[in-house]
Amino acid sequence: MSSSNTSSTILPPATLGMLGGGQLGRFFVAAAHEMGYKVWVLDPDPHSPAGLIADRHLVAGYEDYAALDELGGGCAAVTTEFENVPAGTLDYLSKFIPVHPAASAVAVCQNRIAEKSFLADNGLPHGPFAVIRSEDDVRHADAGLFPAVLKVARFGYDGKGQARVASHDEAVAAFQHFKGEPCVLEKMLTLDCEVSVVLARDEAGTVRCFAAGENRHRNGILDVTIAPAQVSADLRDTARQTAERIAEELGYVGTLGVEFFVCGGGLVVNEMAPRPHNSGHHTIDACDASQYEQQVRALCGLPLAVPRQHSAAVMVNLLGELWYADGKGHGAYREPDWAVLHAVPGLRLHLYGKHHARPGRKMGHFVVTGEDADEVLQRALQARAAIGIRDE
Repeated sequence: MSSSNTSSTILPPATLGMLGGGQLGRFFVAAAHEMGYKVWVLDPDPHSPAGLIADRHLVAGYEDYAALDELGGGCAAVTTEFENVPAGTLDYLSKFIPVHPAASAVAVCQNRIAEKSFLADNGLPHGPFAVIRSEDDVRHADAGLFPAVLKVARFGYDGKGQARVASHDEAVAAFQHFKGEPCVLEKMLTLDCEVSVVLARDEAGTVRCFAAGENRHRNGILDVTIAPAQVSADLRDTARQTAERIAEELGYVGTLGVEFFVCGGGLVVNEMAPRPHNSGHHTIDACDASQYEQQVRALCGLPLAVPRQHSAAVMVNLLGELWYADGKGHGAYREPDWAVLHAVPGLRLHLYGKHHARPGRKMGHFVVTGEDADEVLQRALQARAAIGIRDE
């Protein structure tokens, strides 16, 4: 491997490295290919969606140092689409080639304790919380935090590793269920809605934000994103400014997603994602430059695009239960009737090429675009019902 990681512009036909082979990586590969780059993907799953379309797929774990040496030797720079890539892996690769985002930023975002502490230390808006490392921590937690949500500090996503708890005793039981893993105990807040900001930041500190999106969840997993969010312009502006501050304090380079709770008309940061974000999928279809193109630009030292949104957009996630006869993950396994979606004006379907559908697994999404935001939302919700997504 080269021993130099000095910053300079990386131009096509250079080869870029991607740690993680999921759908976010797949869209990065597609964007990089459009821009003339080659991409190598490292992911342990031989069927990974990004690996299937990459120029090369290294089927190996994130701590396989022989594979990391190969990636570092063959690529001009490396990024990630998966926040649980070990920070040590990013740190190791950064000794040889540019790695964005940096291990230090990813380490904050991949651990809820580090994340909440970062928000508190930097005076950023956050909800009341307690750090839980032992049963004693649970028992001595402020009673005012209840009802609360206990969340494992590491590897929790899409509602996994979380438990709603109404009392100290329930929190102790949940902590035991999580096998004593370090956790955060967060006060349950009364939400008006949830919004997110996706941005890109380059090495010079230039930040480009996409318009805030409004997110609706189902069973702890993102269901629908409305972009721009149907909240006040002031609130969207505050969300943008807060997300920019987070990126600056992290010294972040790349594409970043920041999720917010809207409570009583104010904003509270929920969490940060050191990668493109599910709520930014619509940028492929509704913006001049997508969040994935911005990720390529930030990684390669190219000027960031000014991301104009040219259409109102609504994104709907397609989860694995749709592939089963009852639409809930039971009965005969079959392909959904995609003709229903292709018949909807202004709708674009994106399927990720995952080899097996299971309930809760993100298999694809669709985006409806148009000029009138209310009409776009109605068409998207009608298409969502027509393909078989049922509200519980």
